[in-house]
Amino acid sequence: MTTASRTSGTSVRAQARTAFVAGGEGLARLAVVVLAAVPGTVLPLGAAIIAGVVTSQLLEAYDLQVFFALLAGVAVGAVVAANNIRRTANRTRGLLERWFGIRLPAVYGPMPGLELDDRGHWWTGYSYHRSQTVAKYAQLVHWGLRDSTTRGELTWLAVNPFLTLALAGPVAALLVVGAAYTLAGPVPSAGFGPLSARSVSILLSGGLGAAMIVVGILMAPFAVRAYAEAARRVLDRDGRATHAQLTRRVAELTETRADAAGNQAAELRRIERDLHDGAQARLVAIGMTLGTIEHLMDTDQTAARELLAEARQSSARALQELRDLVRGIHPPVLAERGLGDAVRALALDSSLPTEVCVSLPDRPAAPVEAAVYFSICELMANAAKHSGAEQVWVDILYRAGFLRVTVTDDGVGVADPSRGTGLRGIEKRLGTFDGVLAIDSTSGGPTTITLELPCELSSPRTSTSFAKA
Repeated sequence: MTTASRTSGTSVRAQARTAFVAGGEGLARLAVVVLAAVPGTVLPLGAAIIAGVVTSQLLEAYDLQVFFALLAGVAVGAVVAANNIRRTANRTRGLLERWFGIRLPAVYGPMPGLELDDRGHWWTGYSYHRSQTVAKYAQLVHWGLRDSTTRGELTWLAVNPFLTLALAGPVAALLVVGAAYTLAGPVPSAGFGPLSARSVSILLSGGLGAAMIVVGILMAPFAVRAYAEAARRVLDRDGRATHAQLTRRVAELTETRADAAGNQAAELRRIERDLHDGAQARLVAIGMTLGTIEHLMDTDQTAARELLAEARQSSARALQELRDLVRGIHPPVLAERGLGDAVRALALDSSLPTEVCVSLPDRPAAPVEAAVYFSICELMANAAKHSGAEQVWVDILYRAGFLRVTVTDDGVGVADPSRGTGLRGIEKRLGTFDGVLAIDSTSGGPTTITLELPCELSSPRTSTSFAKA
């Protein structure tokens, strides 16, 4: 046997094994589908039959016995079915999400409240009723018939048993008939031997039965997928799943926009406060000192010289404060050299030994750079103040359209976003760019905090570097 033929045989066996495994899984899922369809079908029918029989027995002496029995059966069956509408739909939604990852969120329309008018009538939003109880049930029925999600669930309650029977019936028939042919096929009473009619009939019956069983097993996955597609079309006819996803996305964007606007306003207030309490106050003091020097130039030159030296020191401190303020708004090294060099400069000024590894094809957009830079600043400051660490590692990587930053320290661990505003602020800052924050911090350390956000870089040039501070 050649190597090619052995490889081909192995491939065929692997494919056959995979097909039978999928078929077995399909049979199990099909059995679950059948069992899931039972409550929504058997309970209403059973309740209707019992109610009809009881009513028939109670009204045995009346001429309209059959009519009232049917009426009672329909009413009780409808009530039981109504109580199973959402249970059946939610059960199907759970199966589809667990098996195929298909999410079908139930998005129900708002139900208007009851209103009492001056005449004592209850307004349901659709009609008036004297009784509040009648108005409540009338509103529920009317709203259910108008709500698209409820209509889909009601349709699914009616469609589900017939669909299950149509899909599971052929598979079950193939398995049962195949097993019957295999175990008790038509065998002639006369003839013996390996080539007799009896032996040939046994072989044909066994082969036909085995073939039917195999076909039934291989059909099961297709039946389950057809069931999932039909359920998706009935329970999500108007694309409500996509609509719900868009709704959640709009809500997320609204929240992140509000966070960004709030952060910007807070940053402006901080800048204003720093200017007012720092550089502005020093410049005012320098102006007053220069006025005093002007009056002392002719009378006390020694005091004037001392005041000049003090004014020079104040101007130097004011200049340093302005530089610190500018660095806090947007560090010049970040604007000129990029994220990697800015973090290295930050590591050089850190009170803890810090290793920085940068692997970036090129520079991200300026807003992304600023958000990541200040997030790293916050994390390094937390490590220095609260972790009791002796070493910090910062890794900045760009892979598959995502900028990923990992800050690790060997401190005591137990970093908790609920214990302060720093980590929550970082999370909000990254949320503006659809970024995420992940924390791995057990008691005793180490603490690893990962920032990841999608972004595009400006050029394909690759730059990998490593620095230790």
